[in-house]
Amino acid sequence: MTERIRIGLSVNFIHADPERALYRSKVLQYVESRLSTSLWRAGAMPTLLPDLNDDAALELGIDDVDGLLLTGGADVSPRTYGEAPIDARWPGDAVRDAYEIKLVRLALARGLPILGICRGAQLLNVALGGTLWQDIPTQVEGALVHREWERYDDVGHVVELARGSWISLVYGGATELVVNSVHHQGLRRVPQELRATAWAPDRIVEAIESTDRERWIVGVQWHPEWLEPPWNDGSLVFAAFVRVCRERRS
Repeated sequence: MTERIRIGLSVNFIHADPERALYRSKVLQYVESRLSTSLWRAGAMPTLLPDLNDDAALELGIDDVDGLLLTGGADVSPRTYGEAPIDARWPGDAVRDAYEIKLVRLALARGLPILGICRGAQLLNVALGGTLWQDIPTQVEGALVHREWERYDDVGHVVELARGSWISLVYGGATELVVNSVHHQGLRRVPQELRATAWAPDRIVEAIESTDRERWIVGVQWHPEWLEPPWNDGSLVFAAFVRVCRERRS
């Protein structure tokens, strides 16, 4: 039996709320179950990397895994990339941003592969010096509907894939892919350390990867853990990521 590698997952936060009935006034840290299940089915052991308010704990956690997966969830705070929020409804989660940026830096220092999903792709872009559209519908003229609460992950569109990119090769060299869409923020300025590798029809960037072959960094704006045929087989993304982590470890 092939030994399972360990993939570290950043956690989502539900911050303390005195009005919440469950765990009143307590901070919750968690991951969505289909994401961790997808990694398990791909041959990895998903390992949560909680924020313990101790940098030494993050270092110990990163030292125990073979790759880092940045999960989806709350908006990235505009203040994290040097902007004021354009709307009070979208303050983002600066606490989570700081924690995940530390994880990114620790993982890069150790040469670990990093995969970002949805918010995770946005966080990677910001961590390496890029910026975001705070709200696509109000900032991008002619944009598609990238998120609709009632339909949630039933919303989707085609993305164009860059030839030779990692995400294209995962799908056998495909140049188009149908994906789900559950985001109202998006990648705006992509830093030099990254390049765009997928685009929606409205030219919103949907995937990124490292421009440095020594660094393995990929972000996808969609949620492959929620994708099944006839959309496309999202499990291919996790299987390919696990292979990369295993190869880099050896």
